[in-house]
Amino acid sequence: MRLFLSLFIVLSINLLANNVNTCQSCHPTIYNEFQKSFHKKSTIKEDEVHKAVWDKHPAKAKGNYKCAKCHSPNDVKEQVHQGVTCISCHTITNVEEHAQSNKNIYETKDKTLYSAQKGMEDKKVVYQEKSSWFGMRKETIGSPYHDIDYRNKDFYTGKICMGCHSHKQNKNGFNVCQTDMKGAEDKESNCISCHMPQIEGTATTIRESKTHAFHGFAGVRNAPELLAKYIDIGYEKKESGFNITVENKAPHNLLTHPLRVVQLRTVLKRDGKLETLKTDTFVKVIGTEGKPSMPWLATEIIKDNMIKANEKRVVNFNKKLQSGDEITTTLGFFIVNPKVVKKLGLENNKELSAFTVLKTKYFKLK
Repeated sequence: MRLFLSLFIVLSINLLANNVNTCQSCHPTIYNEFQKSFHKKSTIKEDEVHKAVWDKHPAKAKGNYKCAKCHSPNDVKEQVHQGVTCISCHTITNVEEHAQSNKNIYETKDKTLYSAQKGMEDKKVVYQEKSSWFGMRKETIGSPYHDIDYRNKDFYTGKICMGCHSHKQNKNGFNVCQTDMKGAEDKESNCISCHMPQIEGTATTIRESKTHAFHGFAGVRNAPELLAKYIDIGYEKKESGFNITVENKAPHNLLTHPLRVVQLRTVLKRDGKLETLKTDTFVKVIGTEGKPSMPWLATEIIKDNMIKANEKRVVNFNKKLQSGDEITTTLGFFIVNPKVVKKLGLENNKELSAFTVLKTKYFKLK
């Protein structure tokens, strides 16, 4: 009975998901943003990194795809044709917390979607057609495609994201990835406010609005520039040199995935000549027996100097400065650790090999 009910729920969601292109007619701006997002590209069919890791997973030989729960939640079996969809997120009713990984609980009622909107926290909008002036004037309320329930508080606090983005534990009981949110589950500062900021443009053609939540999902692989405002870079002159400070204003590690690598690159210009100073690298490396390993084998953190939540990291430079010296410092990242790119056979992927700039600051000594 329980198995039947589970299949019924997933099938119900899948039927809605198969018609997800319907969303485009009323939400063209949001739909177009979503097409570029890595929610949409979360399957092994569209995400080359995900596929490369899965190709090395021992479960592949058994045809036991273990990632579907988050990477293709609408697939009943191992179809992996469709990534996270509009329906995937907007039908979540609750997030169950578990040690290995959290679990999304989905709505089973047809055409019932959830969302957040300021001032609507206690309302549910059901589609209605009203007429007045003896039927000469007609007015509609809501969407003809679905009801919209604004009463789920998890859509306002960012908890809605924690079904997939909280943590993932391997068979060794080791968290291979984890988002340690500190003080961010409120209405002002959370996953949604940072990664889905309000930008210009109406959310729907049915009811005009000045702004909408960005549905490209700002992150390292799409619109990273939207995250730059959560980083501050400062300069301080010292007697024996100078300091560069990097402040991470996010409520989690600067980058949370163990594949990522952050670098601070600093260049000194003196008398028209450029001198490249040291490059500081910030990473979190997982592995076993003191060596890096694939996630399913990992049992320990080998190294972790990633800039933490709300941390101001001070980087020292033992280089005496002179009047007129110019310093340019750049903070950026690699989507995949360059050492891992080769192991995954992804050397020809230009996106992965590129150093992406998050923020650059210029300082001149008077």
